[in-house]
Amino acid sequence: MSYPTQWQGPGQGRPWQDQGGAGAMLASHADRERAVDVLRAGFGEGRLRQEELEKRITRAYEARTVGELSLLVADLPQGPVPQSAAFQGQQAAFQPVPPTFLPAPLAPTNSKAIGAMVCGVLTLVTGGATGLPAVILGHTARGEIRRTGEGGDGFALTGLVLGWLAVAGWSVLLVFLVVVAASSH
Repeated sequence: MSYPTQWQGPGQGRPWQDQGGAGAMLASHADRERAVDVLRAGFGEGRLRQEELEKRITRAYEARTVGELSLLVADLPQGPVPQSAAFQGQQAAFQPVPPTFLPAPLAPTNSKAIGAMVCGVLTLVTGGATGLPAVILGHTARGEIRRTGEGGDGFALTGLVLGWLAVAGWSVLLVFLVVVAASSH
């Protein structure tokens, strides 16, 4: 039988303390808050009843070691938790989220798609002079996006549409000028 130390208060020693392991490390305020966050998430998912949540939160704020906290959340799924340098080489009380459950990283945006959109928008300011570069960049960007999986297809499509509108506008204007010049002779 172990006798309580001054900080343990009355009663027997706490059975969940593992001597010499990571669980015997004193808990920080951040450790307690992390455990309370896991408990609240478990309650929000319907894994805990209200009265059990309140009891566990009270115990979490009274917890002295990381081991005590790990017992409070051991039966609940735990989200991503940063690993401290103190746990390197040892089995930590909290495990990080496996990469399988992390969101997929966003693909980078194709720079030619951005250029196509910029040129397409500038057709309004330049009177259509940047329409042809918008079309060329848009088609090139869409081909690269399909091949590499980059993002920015919407930008490339915007540049293409605005570029083709500018090219069509210039074509109509040139046809009109040719017709006017031919009819005046």
